[in-house]
Amino acid sequence: MESHESIEKHAPLPAVGFFLQAGMPGESMHYYQHHIGDFIKDTAFLQNDEVGIYIKLLWLYYDTEKPLPDNLFELSMKTNTRDNQPALQGILEMFFDKQDGHWHHARCDREIAHYRQQIETASKAGKASAAKRAANKMSSDDEQEFNDRSTTVQPTNNQQPITNNQIKEAKASLSATKFPDCPQQEILDLWKKHLPHLTQPRVWEGTRRATLKARWVQASKPSEYSPEGYKTRQDGLAWWDELLGYISKETRLAGGFETNGRVWKPDLEWVINATNFQKIIDGKYTK
Repeated sequence: MESHESIEKHAPLPAVGFFLQAGMPGESMHYYQHHIGDFIKDTAFLQNDEVGIYIKLLWLYYDTEKPLPDNLFELSMKTNTRDNQPALQGILEMFFDKQDGHWHHARCDREIAHYRQQIETASKAGKASAAKRAANKMSSDDEQEFNDRSTTVQPTNNQQPITNNQIKEAKASLSATKFPDCPQQEILDLWKKHLPHLTQPRVWEGTRRATLKARWVQASKPSEYSPEGYKTRQDGLAWWDELLGYISKETRLAGGFETNGRVWKPDLEWVINATNFQKIIDGKYTK
């Protein structure tokens, strides 16, 4: 489950930025986007102290720019939760993935990678700016010689004119290969068919429709979990029928999760959230 994964980039969700305690320059990132709407939705079933534990784990993740160690005592010391290690363990298992002796968080990993890419881009831009300033120091004679040589190169134009028939053929080709629209109601019917005991949406508009459309398009593309993808409405519905059947019969999501005597169960909106969807595909919740 992802706490602050934005439900698609087009969704108008409010976000705030969190600043972390600064260290040495270049040592770690000290700011990240915190999407309030998603965080509240995905942690609504937690108690306040559990929310606090989760936030501290996120801060530690971002401050160190690396996955958390699989060491409950160390993490309890760093998050000041020594007296509540069972809750700490539960938060780790619910929101993080354990791989190679570390707890990974998909959203954090993406944010950190994006941050590092920005740093690299800024560094390249600085070097390019310095090179440009050095180039501007050319003598006026050298600059004139360079310009003279440049203007002697004339472009050629061997392109044949495009005919009206070619334009019509191109339009016809694009029309014939148009990807089918997302069959929203049919997928809702499949959700009800396989998971009737879970919450059934009464209203399916706005962000919900946009998010489901995004997952419809995402699943259609060839990938490790869908080598062929799908190109038709019929094949797409067959793929979603299989996915929801898998969730119903082979994952723990159908029964929900119990924490502090309460049971939390997912709804369709949670399932099609970008990060949650990927975790389901990756087999995180398999029984």
